[in-house]
Amino acid sequence: MFDSKTETTSHSIDFSAKAKGILALTKARLNLSVVYSALAGYFLGAESVNGWHLLYLSLGGYLVVGAANGFNQCIEKERDALMDRTKNRPLPTGTLSLMEGMMASTLMALAGMWMLFMINPLTAVFGTFALVLYVLIYTPLKSIGPIAVFVGAIPGAIPALLGWVAATNDFDIEPGTLFALQFLWQFAHFWAIAWIVDEDYKKAGYILLPSGKRDTKSARQILLYTLFTIPVSVLPFFGITGKLELSWIGALLVLLLGFWFLSKAIKLYRTHEIKDARKLMLTSVAYLPLVQLIYVVDKLIRN
Repeated sequence: MFDSKTETTSHSIDFSAKAKGILALTKARLNLSVVYSALAGYFLGAESVNGWHLLYLSLGGYLVVGAANGFNQCIEKERDALMDRTKNRPLPTGTLSLMEGMMASTLMALAGMWMLFMINPLTAVFGTFALVLYVLIYTPLKSIGPIAVFVGAIPGAIPALLGWVAATNDFDIEPGTLFALQFLWQFAHFWAIAWIVDEDYKKAGYILLPSGKRDTKSARQILLYTLFTIPVSVLPFFGITGKLELSWIGALLVLLLGFWFLSKAIKLYRTHEIKDARKLMLTSVAYLPLVQLIYVVDKLIRN
């Protein structure tokens, strides 16, 4: 009787650990920010809200991104074990086996793509494209050099675009503008992270800063891409983005956020300090969702 209870408890603990491992595989916190961008794109494009589409976009988007993160961790299992920031992930620790990670990722990918297809085929196409590009192109390129950041920024910029396409079943200048904003934003965001963990990355053979190290050249690239982000963010104010319009008040708020973002990049350019890279990273984390929120609120007020 004691042995039976012990075995049952052991199975329960094992199942709980596996479930937590699969959740960790999806990078839940990062994943939710991606879903947020997709929902922002949906509300910007939608003339009326379809509850089922919102559900499919949220769950389907989460599962596809979770699958991409899962496949990425399966491919990079050995490298993850070398870095302090990733050594406690479920595969290096043995919480999940490689087979379990691959199976979970495959099931998430299939379920997620089906949900996106249920919205419309074009949404599924963009979701699948992002998944394939992230897993099969970006992930292998990480061990080659900084070009991986450019390639990775493409699937990373798709969420808001995906939301617009889910709402409209159409691709035009509006989702292209949302894509451009998120694409340019990623360079400062990711390079700030790479600046902070450069030494850890190098343990696994990753050299992802523009010049390969923390220097003026890398800081200049971060500053330039941050600067490029600002005019793209206010494009809707000038009426050249079709249905994606922005009032002057909204444009002013977005512009102020842009200058705040830029000030952190300037500070890093001047100091080269890790603490300033961390401030830039945290600012970038706040910047994009705030800009997207202003877009959505601006639209709601005008309508």
